[in-house]
Amino acid sequence: MIYGTGIDITDLKRVQRVVERQPRFLTKVLTPNERVDYQKLSGQRALEFIAGRWSAKESYSKAMGTGIGATVTFQDIEIRDNDAGRPVVRRQPFGGIAHVSISHTETVVMTQVILERGNESW
Repeated sequence: MIYGTGIDITDLKRVQRVVERQPRFLTKVLTPNERVDYQKLSGQRALEFIAGRWSAKESYSKAMGTGIGATVTFQDIEIRDNDAGRPVVRRQPFGGIAHVSISHTETVVMTQVILERGNESW
């Protein structure tokens, strides 16, 4: 059963400006494991990665119905690629299944998260 869904669209240039002006942004948004993945990338691909993770975590918090803040932080959510390159939510505060999709063009990234629960009582 669907618990919540969240979507987000983020401008890549906006993220690039934030990364350039706020060096702590990477450590705020990315978990240590995600930072290892990020450091393997460069140029446009690195920008797409950080923007995608930021946007996906925003989508996740919207699906939870809380937004990023006291209930759900960027560090509570870890998204890593599986062996096929598909992003997978590896760590999260929600007790069910989290589905994530990350897509981008040259200028924007769009993400969607669907949180799913079994038939147990909420």
